[in-house]
Amino acid sequence: MGMVAMTYKINPDSEVEDVNAEAIAASVQALSDDVYNVQSVEVKPLAFGLKFVQIHVVMNDGEGLADALESKISEITGVGEIEVLSMGLL
Repeated sequence: MGMVAMTYKINPDSEVEDVNAEAIAASVQALSDDVYNVQSVEVKPLAFGLKFVQIHVVMNDGEGLADALESKISEITGVGEIEVLSMGLL
């Protein structure tokens, strides 16, 4: 079984006031375990003082693993839209 590298863009939830991108980044970094190797987490400017979180994750190429990770990320308070920026086999 191969490995997959994925880059995600995590946008803040527009319905939640005072979303802290740094707190989202810390929560995403804590998801790193045997299955998901969160290699980098960056907070980047979006527009008008808003920020988004960009992460790079390496995981096994198993069915449903990416969907499970996206589910875990979406459960974090303040997370809005999750967008896959890139995906590739290693």
